Formats: sequence, C-alpha cells, structure tokens
Amino acid sequence: MSGAVDVPEEFDVIVVGGGPSGATAAGDLAAAGLSVLLVDREGRIKPCGGAIPTCTVRDFDIPDEIIVARISAARMIAPSGRAVTMEIGDHGHVAMVDRATFDPWLRDRAQALGAHRIAAAFETIELTRDGGARITVKLRDGERREFAARAVIGADGANSAVRSALFGPRARPKYVFAYHEIVEAPSIATDAYAPTQCDVIYDGNISPDFYGWVFPHGAHASIGCGTAVKGFDMKGATHRLRRRSGLQDAVTLRREGAPLPLKPMKRWDNGRNVVLAGDAAGVVAPSSGEGIHYAMLSGRYCARAVAQMLETGNPKALATARKRFMAEHGRVFFILGLLQAIWYRNDTLREQFVKMCRDPDVQRLTWESYLNKRLVRHDPMGHLRVLYKDIRALIGLPLRTAP
Repeated sequence: MSGAVDVPEEFDVIVVGGGPSGATAAGDLAAAGLSVLLVDREGRIKPCGGAIPTCTVRDFDIPDEIIVARISAARMIAPSGRAVTMEIGDHGHVAMVDRATFDPWLRDRAQALGAHRIAAAFETIELTRDGGARITVKLRDGERREFAARAVIGADGANSAVRSALFGPRARPKYVFAYHEIVEAPSIATDAYAPTQCDVIYDGNISPDFYGWVFPHGAHASIGCGTAVKGFDMKGATHRLRRRSGLQDAVTLRREGAPLPLKPMKRWDNGRNVVLAGDAAGVVAPSSGEGIHYAMLSGRYCARAVAQMLETGNPKALATARKRFMAEHGRVFFILGLLQAIWYRNDTLREQFVKMCRDPDVQRLTWESYLNKRLVRHDPMGHLRVLYKDIRALIGLPLRTAP
C-alpha cells in the first residue's frame, strides 16, 4: 500500500471505496493511463454470501486461487422443510469467494495496475470553481489530508457519504438488512450440510420478507439472513440456521451486518464530475440480494464514463454509466423485484415458490440466466411455460411439476 506521505495531492480521478465496484473502477482507470487515488477505510468486511457466476470469473479475470469453493447445486428449502435441489449440471458452476480475502486482492490488483492507494475515511467533498473536486480524508493516525481531482467516483457502500453529500441524506435506495456469521465447516458432506451446495431458506421464521442462506466457502461457511423488518432477531434466526445445518458448535470466525440496497438509484451522477457505483448506486439484485457481479460491472461502466468525460470535457458522459447498466440489466432487476414482491409475502406463497422450483423449465432458465447474467431469449416457449405455472400457483390451481 502506498504510504500517505508518498501520495501526491492531485489526480485525474479519486475513487472513494475499495470494495468490488471501487477497486474495479480504480484498476480500469489506472490501466487506461489516468492518475488514480483509491481511498478505502480497510479492515471492514461486508456480510455477503460470496457467490459469483461464471461470467464474473471470465469477464473480470478472477484467478483460481481467489475462489474458495465451487458450487454444483442450490437447495431451496420451504417453510414446511420440503427441499428442492436445483442441479447446475452442464451449465457450469457457481464460484464462491470470501470477502475478507477477495476485496483486498482487488485493491492490490488496482494498485499493481498503477492506482495510488491509502487507508483513510472519507469526510467531505467540495466542488471547486475550476470544475474539479477536493476531498478531505482522515488517516488512521488521525491526520487529515486533502486531495484534488478532476472527477470522483463514490463507491463507498450502502451508507455512502459521497451520495449523501451529493444528493442529501434522504436520497437512499430501498434496503434490507443482512447479517451473517462465518464459521468453520466440515470438508465432507453430512445429511444437513454439503460443501458443494448452497442452501437458500424461504421461511418466515428465518426471514419474514427475504430469505436465509448457508453458503459453503471451502473450509468455512457463510450462514445468515436478510430482512427489512425492523426489530426482527437476525442473530436468533442465524442460530436456528446453524442448528439446522449441524453447525451450531462450529467455531465462529466473524460476525458481520450491514444494510443491503435492492433498487438502483434513479440518478448516479451530479451532472458535473461525480458518479456513484456499486452499493452506493443501489445495484444489488432484488429477490436474490446478489451484488458482487453488479458492483464490479457498475464500477467498470463508471470508469468508462469518467474517462469519456475527462477526454471530451462533456459532463453528460457520466450519465452513460447508469444508462448502459439499466439497458443491459434493468429488465432483470424489474423481474426479480416482481418475484420478491409476489412470492416473499407469506409462508403459503413461499411454499408454492419452492414447489415451482422443481420444474425443469424454471431450473434451466434460472441457471442459464444467472450464470451468464442475461435473460435467455432463445427459448420464448420456456418463458411462457414458466409464466403459465406462475399464474396457476398464484390463483391456487395445482402445479404440474416433476416428481
């Protein structure tokens, strides 16, 4: 890491936040030849199941040594305890990463590509008369430093201070709150836990409006839940999940909690020289809570938008980051939002939802869309069959699914 004394005071771009979105943006900009400062508090780990699809590994050059597990199936568990296993089969696998090692690796890669980097907390931003910006940060030793840049990317998480400074504290996306525990896990399968299978639990006793999870991380496992219901005992729900999975006595390594945005902000930039990325922009998928791929993608799009703005002098270029993201993924976010709004309302509907997951069309289209991050357009009849079954389930008609 660059020492604070060695860091210059002026840059083309300052990136605030060194998670997947910020580190990706900083690395891309540095690789393009721009001077970049990456500011991150470091030492903080976001609660995250850690799943990334095939396209993320491919498109962002994630090496094998960063992947802690490879998942071949997901088991969907209904309130009744009925479980439906969705095998990935020939579609590939889901890669798992641990944010405690994944995020620092991304920051190291950005630095290796040429970005300067400091461990500091963002405090203020000031837009200057010459069209630039100045930020104030607080270093770990308490010293405050100022840095100037022609543009700033705010990638500082769900409670983004950059976003608050730009749009005010009330400009916030819709949230659920996530909590998980990282525990030591067995390396061989048991009746309740499998190192190559993710468990997704749809049960109001675990989450009244979202879901719980048990995700293998190689020698470890992430066990947690999410909810927007204030006062719900998430630690108690996680304890119940641990007991269900036979991991109640496993050594606990970390406990982490944080808000999780579930809807992209309507605006990411200030129309001048600052743009938001990742959780700060709200790019976490509804229904699934998946964020790593979308965070990295938004960071890449913001980097391109900033580079274009700096090259042309036209601040309207900043808006292209959100436009491109929503053009490619807005429909998926809309569909996932509907799925959550319809099926997560109560245990009766959750039971029907898990039952639907037995259907071969549902499983195939789900995995193809998830692993490649695009809707499957070559099979319109498959989508029509799924829609038909959705409607039957909603109006209470029997579902005709595979046994």
